[in-house]
This record gives sequence, structure tokens and C-alpha cells, in this order.
Amino acid sequence: MNLPQDKMSILAIGAHPDDIEIGCAGTLIKYSRAGHRVYLLVMTSGGLGGEDEVRRQEQAVSKGILGAEELYWGGYRDTEISVDVPTISRVEEVLKRVSPDFIFVNFTDDTHQDHRNLAQITVTASRYTRNVLFYETPTTQNFSPNVYVDISECLEDKIKSLQAHNSQVLKTNIEGLSIVEVARSSANFRGVQARVKFAEAFQSLRLFINI
Repeated sequence: MNLPQDKMSILAIGAHPDDIEIGCAGTLIKYSRAGHRVYLLVMTSGGLGGEDEVRRQEQAVSKGILGAEELYWGGYRDTEISVDVPTISRVEEVLKRVSPDFIFVNFTDDTHQDHRNLAQITVTASRYTRNVLFYETPTTQNFSPNVYVDISECLEDKIKSLQAHNSQVLKTNIEGLSIVEVARSSANFRGVQARVKFAEAFQSLRLFINI
């Protein structure tokens, strides 16, 4: 992805701690290293997958690895993100603060209701944002990417951001398989599709190309 000379604001939105990391950490790291402003919005503290405070602390550590300037919390309970006016307004509040040039968020088709609902919420809240890209997680379904980012140079930092979520590394619901292995396999597979060594893949809601 070619970056302009002017600094951009990049907002990554996730339903739970570590969603952003598995979906687009490599891309965010590339943006932050290039001098762009990266912001995170995590809607819940993932309390059903661990202790709320532990997961919030883990997300704070990952924020540093990603090079994000600010971490916003949605304040919702795990599994209880609803598509309604107050939730849309909460996302809109953060959008007003950040004025993002790019938004990255969970995909619309997913077996987890929080992911599905957050995607729908963001579609509405981001109606005036030029660039909105959906990322994938292990629970994503029917994902047909049309945008790829080469993360070969920063895959190991993506892995570190996932390892920062120490309480979640082995919680893949697949015996003997860690989230680190999932991330490496996915990056390798998407890299083959993109004709690079490692990549992250996205499906665009809107992608503005300025010629």
C-alpha cells in the first residue's frame, strides 16, 4: 500500500482484545513506522474469555508494540454488543475525535455475534469515511479478500503483539494449536495469494484511490 507524504489517521476497531492484532497488526505497525497516527477502539474487555482487568492490561502492552497513540474502550460487556443507536453513537464519538482516513474492523460474516454486530455498526458509523476495510479472524466466514498488505518485514512484531495477550495465546479451541501458529499460517497463505512471503488480507467496503 503506497503511503502519501502527509500523515494519516488510522483507526482499528475490534470487538475484543486481540481481534485487532490477529486481523491487522502488521498493517498497523507499517503505518505507525511510516509516521502515521494509529488509534485503537476495543469495544469490550473480553470478560468471558478471561479476567477483564488482565485483558485490558494485555491490550495496553500490545498498544505499545503496534505504535498506537491512543487506546479507546467501548465499555460494553463481552457478547453484548448490539446494533442500536447508542452503540453506533459511541463509535461515532471516537470517529469524531480521530477523523480517520482509514478504518479497519471485524468482517460482517462471522460466527461470533459481537464481530457481526460491530461490523454492521461500523458500516453505519463510518458512512462519511472514505476508506473502510474488513479484516479476518479465526471465526470469520466467507471472506473473499480484494486488498493485501505485505507484512513480511514486520510479521515477528505482529506475533509479539499477539503474545502480549498472554492469557489468550492457547485459547483457539483447537487442541495443541496456538494463536501464534494460526497467525503465521494465515500470513503465509495470504502471502501466497498476494505473491509475497507474508501478507494480511482485507475486504473493502470502500477504498478510495486518488489519481
